Amino acid sequence: MPNPNTVAVILAAGKGTRMHSDRPKALQTLLGDTMLAHVARTAASVAAHVLTVVGHGHELVRATHPDLAQGFVLQEEQKGTGHALQCAWDAVRQSGAAHCLVLNADAPLLCPQDLDDLLGFVREGADIAFLTTVLPDAGSFGRVLRGADGRVTGIVEAKDFDPARHGTDTGEVNTGVFCLSVAAVEAALFSLTSANRAGEYYITDLVANGLAAGLAVRAHRRDNALDLLGVNSPLELAQAEERLRGRIVSRLLKSGVILHHPDSIVVGPQAQVEPGAELIGPCRVLGASRIASGARVGAFSQLTDSVLEAGSTVREHSHLEQARLAPGSDCGPFARLRPGAELCERAHVGNFVEMKKAVLGSGAKAGHLSYLGDAEVGAGANIGAGTITCNYDGARKHKTDIGAGAFIGSNTALVAPVRVGENALVGAGSVITKDVPDRALGVARSKQINLEGRGKKP
Repeated sequence: MPNPNTVAVILAAGKGTRMHSDRPKALQTLLGDTMLAHVARTAASVAAHVLTVVGHGHELVRATHPDLAQGFVLQEEQKGTGHALQCAWDAVRQSGAAHCLVLNADAPLLCPQDLDDLLGFVREGADIAFLTTVLPDAGSFGRVLRGADGRVTGIVEAKDFDPARHGTDTGEVNTGVFCLSVAAVEAALFSLTSANRAGEYYITDLVANGLAAGLAVRAHRRDNALDLLGVNSPLELAQAEERLRGRIVSRLLKSGVILHHPDSIVVGPQAQVEPGAELIGPCRVLGASRIASGARVGAFSQLTDSVLEAGSTVREHSHLEQARLAPGSDCGPFARLRPGAELCERAHVGNFVEMKKAVLGSGAKAGHLSYLGDAEVGAGANIGAGTITCNYDGARKHKTDIGAGAFIGSNTALVAPVRVGENALVGAGSVITKDVPDRALGVARSKQINLEGRGKKP
């Protein structure tokens, strides 16, 4: 439950040079969502207020995440993590929260429990609490310094670490996740200096500043380094994505979801798959998709923001986006259901059928090689192979209505706006430009002429 007394600040202003991409690092994706989206969801699970500091490529970040629009803060010059927090501080104070979490947008595997642990330390009296972990090769991560008594004395960035001055490198590193007492740390935050090799204001110096001011500092060491540390390269992004994928797949298997070839199945963190559902890999279930118990997804299929109700089936090589399948309906193989496509109970869509903003009524069938766009098909109707709803006149989209029980012959073009009545028949090869009444036969094609002796010569 989000805590109304807690504000989270996500640092998302970095460029991410090691990603070798023009896209801001926060917008790199794993399992279909940006890293920023993953971190923002985690932050929102514990903090009632979420702020996002943006800088490099901030226009694209804002455009990609309108859901975070109320909390964007611009860091016009990227002068370091400490400066980023300073830029957000007015908004932190305006939130009225007593506790401030600070997260990096490149740590998509962070768990809410880790944030709750830090909040607990601050509630118990710490003014500054932060997460650490131990690495066999600390690399470019900031080193945590401790005194002979084991207490934290500071954090030193890797490029400034000097064993002669700072002592033995123990491999304990700062993860970049902090929890701060808003009232206690303000003076220490705004006394940061840029006296370091990078000439930046480091949030890590807040620890030494706080200790010098008599603040209580708590370092919480965790063993799950791979979940805590930031993603800085394409290799690390791939590793993080695989770790998150494995975590989700393991949870689904334990809950009772049937997964064939689970190593090749991708399920996004927002997707819901009920026990008893069946997925055959390789397949991808992304976005806010929901798969009910008894539903089945065939190999090489992808679902995004789609709903499969109980007993529905997506056959192999199908692609669904913002589509819905009612109980007992099925699509594919090789079906494409675009936004607004809906199959009612027992409806069937076969191979190489595309639907967009169209409803296929109960028991209706479109077996193969058809396009249904901006259309409503009544219960029990049959759509012959090669049927096309001509929904666009070059300026506007128009609707096609096909009544219950209607039969559309193969290779028919329905030029919208047009209505085919209930139990009506349309002859194969027709181009229908006028409404066909209920129970009528509509035929619109040229008369066949046979010219004797005009075939191939022997």
